[in-house]
Amino acid sequence: MDGIMRDFPESFESRRLLIRGPQPGDGTEMHAAIMESLEELLPWMPWAHHVGPAEDTEENVRQAQVKFLARQDLRLHLYLKGTETLVGSSGLHRIQWEVPSFEIGYWVRSCFQGQGFITEATGRITRFAFETLGARRVEIRMDARNLRSIAVPERLGFVLEGHLHNDSRGTDGSLRDTLIYARTSLQGLPGLGR
Repeated sequence: MDGIMRDFPESFESRRLLIRGPQPGDGTEMHAAIMESLEELLPWMPWAHHVGPAEDTEENVRQAQVKFLARQDLRLHLYLKGTETLVGSSGLHRIQWEVPSFEIGYWVRSCFQGQGFITEATGRITRFAFETLGARRVEIRMDARNLRSIAVPERLGFVLEGHLHNDSRGTDGSLRDTLIYARTSLQGLPGLGR
């Protein structure tokens, strides 16, 4: 089935988070979170080198909503439950509906680092992918130097399937290695709150 014909919720929750698709008006809080976290994002996220004014971020949010509705890319915003406070962003990317398979990406706002929010969100998004979207494979890729990012799939029982040497260029232009972690079922996924 083509992705656009798939119906599924645009939001769900974990223990501490509301996890939802992008909506018009999210740009202001997203821009504030990006600007606050820019120093931590620059080494790992190519898009962080091209952050413009808040209006550009709002446009990006609206484009992400269109892709979400078309089921081309499922960006997800992470909010503290009961608030409009953005903790970070994640999502299901590189979608192959014919499998179905997904790649999870993530970043956390600087003031929320080290509190387990990304592990919690990634665990819940993994569960959503398998239980709701029928995933047969979920993977996480990251720069081999990004130790904080590596800890997330390891905590969640993802299997290290590959280490691609000199796979691409980092944001500083140097050659980088890419690690690929994957899960093909929910078996053994820690219960981090639904």
